[in-house]
Amino acid sequence: MEISATGRLEVRITAADVGKRVSVRRRHDPATEGEKFTDTVGVLASWDDGVLLITRKSGETVHIPEASLVAGKVVPPAPARRRGPAASYQELAHVSARAWRPVESERLGEWELRAAAGFTRRANSALPLGDPGLPLPAALDAVRRWYGDRGLPAYVQTATGAEGTQELLCAELERLGWTREVTAELWIGALAPVADRDEGAGVVLSREADDAWLTRYQRKGVSEVALKVLSSGPSVWFATVPGEGGGAPAAIGRCVVDGRWAGFAAVEVDPALRRRGLATRVMAALARRALEEGASAAWLQVEADNAGARGLYAGMGFAAHHAYHHYRSV
Repeated sequence: MEISATGRLEVRITAADVGKRVSVRRRHDPATEGEKFTDTVGVLASWDDGVLLITRKSGETVHIPEASLVAGKVVPPAPARRRGPAASYQELAHVSARAWRPVESERLGEWELRAAAGFTRRANSALPLGDPGLPLPAALDAVRRWYGDRGLPAYVQTATGAEGTQELLCAELERLGWTREVTAELWIGALAPVADRDEGAGVVLSREADDAWLTRYQRKGVSEVALKVLSSGPSVWFATVPGEGGGAPAAIGRCVVDGRWAGFAAVEVDPALRRRGLATRVMAALARRALEEGASAAWLQVEADNAGARGLYAGMGFAAHHAYHHYRSV
């Protein structure tokens, strides 16, 4: 917290700091129980009518009465990463979008409207990476019409928690009645350590998701549209650890190589064979292939409540870069 030369806490932010990352301390209502003060760090999304709206890295929004503030300051940008790759949100947004392409898309200014017959929110949501060319309410009306014409719910994918992410847009979507349904995180790490974790023996790599691979994939009843999405990307590889007796694979995975980046997805293991290193083996085999194609950095997406996957990826050197969210029109 900001402390003056006299040792007193000071509020050193104003409404002019909207859009900046701040740290504030507020005093609890005397009637409430628990700690006397609460600290909040995030992007100052608005300061209207005596209430601050702060969006945390997780995407959670916090309303703080101005009168409760006892300290506050602008937080300087995070220092460059010293371990693993450095990347901007814009770079990762474009790379991850290229790795999971819709079957239909259209531009709305610098937004991309994406549709794939409802197969995953990522392939059926608007990706706002700039100016839509219209005032936000009009742009959102256009989004609703575009998805309505295709019999799909209207979603907007946003991000929080890194330099250049969209805390202000998230706050405005919530103000306009859009509901956040799903939050996950995009993690990044160096690629070579993933390849070094295991020899990748017994992993079969292919350019196509064959019938065996699909029997292990968690999304059942995969359609032709889904196969197009799964196969989309600059350089796509599917990994399979064959099961015993020719049954369903013991483990599978997917990797998309795009320049310096390798994106991992669909890493799944037979529940009866978990904790035997199969996921590590799959990722190591895919990482070796990506290294051969010139990649040096890796990314993946993980749900906030998937403790097993988060532990695995953290052990491989991955760390969260930003959170992403899907807002649905109501």
